Amino acid sequence: MRIWSLHPSHLDRMGLVACWRETLLAQAVLAGRTKGYRNHPQLDRFRAQPEPLDAVGAYLSAVANEARARGYRFDASRILRAPGTAAVADDSPAAGTPAGAAQGAVTRARVADPGESAHASGDGAGAAPVSGRGASHPSAAATIPVTRGQLDFEWAHLGRKLRERSPEQAVRWEAETPTAHPLFRVVPGDIESWERP
Repeated sequence: MRIWSLHPSHLDRMGLVACWRETLLAQAVLAGRTKGYRNHPQLDRFRAQPEPLDAVGAYLSAVANEARARGYRFDASRILRAPGTAAVADDSPAAGTPAGAAQGAVTRARVADPGESAHASGDGAGAAPVSGRGASHPSAAATIPVTRGQLDFEWAHLGRKLRERSPEQAVRWEAETPTAHPLFRVVPGDIESWERP
């Protein structure tokens, strides 16, 4: 399970889809809907939040927004809420279905600075609702700390993956600097204790 600390705009198509699916699995674990992966260390930072489901929901919302910016629609109705919070409504098709496939419309979101919200950047890549009809996650404005060492570790790991499966994306990766997923706030430090290098 890889729940990237990196901004989803850095991920290639395969990475974005895998991130969505693996984070949905993490959400199922946090909701008590599956017996597998219960002790996975990647879940520690979500479990440490006052509302773990809201935190993972905010994470998923940003991934879905990045998918939308690229011309894909992920099924945001799969994003769970903590009891008593509003659900995100979305009428999009299943994950990975191109929104503008007939026209080949694919766009990229601008890479946001660490901690920058979708409202500030205007790119829709933040943890805002994935459709205009849903309410934002209550925890979307809060940030979870992630160490610079962790971000750098994931950046190098992503670079290796891109060189193997998406050489054209690897060229873009070499020209960028790593930024964090909008839910995370970068703090000084080494690789996180939950990482298994």
